[in-house]
Amino acid sequence: MQIGQIIRRAALYFGDSACLIEGQRRISFQEFDAATDRLGNALLARGLEVGDRVGVLLSNSIECLVAYYAVAKAGLVRVGLNTRETLDNHQYKINDSGCRLVIHAGIDGLSAEQLIGPEELQGLIADGAKVPCVIDRALDAPYRLGFTGGTTGKAKAVTLTTRGELAELAAFLMDLVPDIRPGDTFLHAAPIAHASGAFFLPALARGATSLIMPKFDAAEFVTLAENTQASMTFLVPTMLAMILEEPALASAKLNLRTISYGASPIAPSVLARAQARFGKVFAQTYGQAESPMVITCLGPDEHARVGSCGRPFTFVDVSVLDDDDKPLPPGEIGEICCRGPQTMAYYWNRPEATEQAFRNGWLHTGDIGKMDEDGYFYILDRKNDMLISGGYNVYPREVEDVLLEIDGVVEAAVVGLPDEKWGDRVVAVVAGRADLDTDAILEHARTRLANYKRPKSVEVWPELPKSAASKILRREVRARILARS
Repeated sequence: MQIGQIIRRAALYFGDSACLIEGQRRISFQEFDAATDRLGNALLARGLEVGDRVGVLLSNSIECLVAYYAVAKAGLVRVGLNTRETLDNHQYKINDSGCRLVIHAGIDGLSAEQLIGPEELQGLIADGAKVPCVIDRALDAPYRLGFTGGTTGKAKAVTLTTRGELAELAAFLMDLVPDIRPGDTFLHAAPIAHASGAFFLPALARGATSLIMPKFDAAEFVTLAENTQASMTFLVPTMLAMILEEPALASAKLNLRTISYGASPIAPSVLARAQARFGKVFAQTYGQAESPMVITCLGPDEHARVGSCGRPFTFVDVSVLDDDDKPLPPGEIGEICCRGPQTMAYYWNRPEATEQAFRNGWLHTGDIGKMDEDGYFYILDRKNDMLISGGYNVYPREVEDVLLEIDGVVEAAVVGLPDEKWGDRVVAVVAGRADLDTDAILEHARTRLANYKRPKSVEVWPELPKSAASKILRREVRARILARS
């Protein structure tokens, strides 16, 4: 089975029904199939060969998804690029992956063998050869290159295969959004270049409409969700926190049956507020670039297990291992590791990093956590982010969750600064309402945290630095504070 076959089948099954809607624009399943054929043929006509890497640097749009799946039909390897990143980041990824061609959204300064800007892209979609674009590739050949978040250093390219893509599709349809169906509207508010894009293929395969929001805005999200009566969406926790602060939410009549979330941990207080407003509609998915979107999931009826990221997806094996890669019993803290058909094949051009990530058959996630007696997993924090203050382990996420309980705090980051007495001095930075009181924040932390976990100081910033995937960059927060010292 090739990805192109899934698109053709959807065109046959769902015909003239709306596949994609963006503003006033609409294309059907048949039109999407034809558009991806034309662009795929046009790319091959430019001299590209099967297996060549093609960068796609487009914001949320119909053209973005047409480009993604035209590249797949043509047997080329998509390199995922995010318009929210800097020119230096784009160029690093283009060079690192060896892109022969880059399809971009009118960004000046890019360098590649071939560049296709917005106007030329429109022409290729319209004028490419109007015959099926069918290139069969081995299931384990590279399908696309994604990049790690770069939260701890230079981003690494992960090699993902067609087999892995099909495993992700099956996992979503079996465990995460099993009831997606014709008549549903999936609202893409988060970047398609990141996690939201993973929901397009399940929607397409089941005949649901994908509604594209070019750029996230909390007020616009509420309006669009109400006006379209969207039934499903995906949000990162920061987006959800922003929506909960939106005044129009209180009176909006929404029809969201499933709100999937992931990409970063959610604070229990944010989740509790969200459930009070939306009901039991939340489904969490935990994954990472090396195992995209698919390690564990937590269904709407399982959210009573506060802090859990769920149980493994049906086709995934997950375990908590110690430093010697031995499995730990329930309740013991170690590194969460997984294996299954959804994982990357290897890091692109980084054999040593691949060997380090895959040890004894397990993909090591770098996440510290535990499993309970019923097989539910809990993430405590990233292995590299743990602090040691006064000889005690401090997990920043635990402190951040407490800070996010405070009314008006939308974002929080906890970092350790060098300290002769404590080793790591725990410091917090928050963002949210303009009237946040640092003394009140410290007092709340005093009542909720052990002494060694409490921030020694708190700063209020307009917003916290985030990656293109909306993950808060603790290392950047720490670097900014140290730069002032």
